[in-house]
Amino acid sequence: MRLNDKICIVTGAAQGIGAATCARLADEGATVIGCDRRAELVHERFERHAVDVTDRVAVDMMVAAVLERHGRIDVLVNNAGITRDARLVRMTLEQFDAVIDVNLRGVFHCAQAVAPHMIERGRGVILNASSVVGIHGNYGQTNYAASKFGVIGFTKTWSRELGPKGIRVNAVAPGFVDTPILSTIPDKVLQQMKEQVPLGRLARPEEIAAVYAFLASDDASYVNGAVIEVAGGMTL
Repeated sequence: MRLNDKICIVTGAAQGIGAATCARLADEGATVIGCDRRAELVHERFERHAVDVTDRVAVDMMVAAVLERHGRIDVLVNNAGITRDARLVRMTLEQFDAVIDVNLRGVFHCAQAVAPHMIERGRGVILNASSVVGIHGNYGQTNYAASKFGVIGFTKTWSRELGPKGIRVNAVAPGFVDTPILSTIPDKVLQQMKEQVPLGRLARPEEIAAVYAFLASDDASYVNGAVIEVAGGMTL
């Protein structure tokens, strides 16, 4: 198993890509720490922590607890994210701030909390959730696009800063994924989304999780600073 005995933290672990990533990392042999605001929704097979990634004190307490129990952190998957969509002229400051706080500031909090430990050990992996929206933009998603583009900036910068310390930093940029975040989208719109993808369907969360598992493993030992699109060719 590629991740045998690795200690892996996954944020936004209660559903969707986060839940699938927890399962895949565990199947690869990792000890998984699932973090979510509603920890009770994280699968009971994983170690669970109630964490709001916008709360730095909560993040620091979680990291300290993991280190106390396990002695190290090998992998951080910054998966937690939200959407609050609206066109520019209708977007409220509350909508803008909420997305930036979770999707960008939350990634910063978690990475900064684990980085000193990884630097001390001289090894580690940080994986960030971006999106094709962060590369190409999308109608009605000013806040989300900005946050996911910012995550790419984090990834490129941290790969330069931390690479010499033995820490790899990469990002995954999914396209349309069949998760609960799409539950409010009408069937007609979902069909249009599928038609934009050469493969003709939405991604399964497990397909994104598989890429995280690869990047977390030694199979990706020379992959650093990459942003990998997992979008079925929708941006071609």
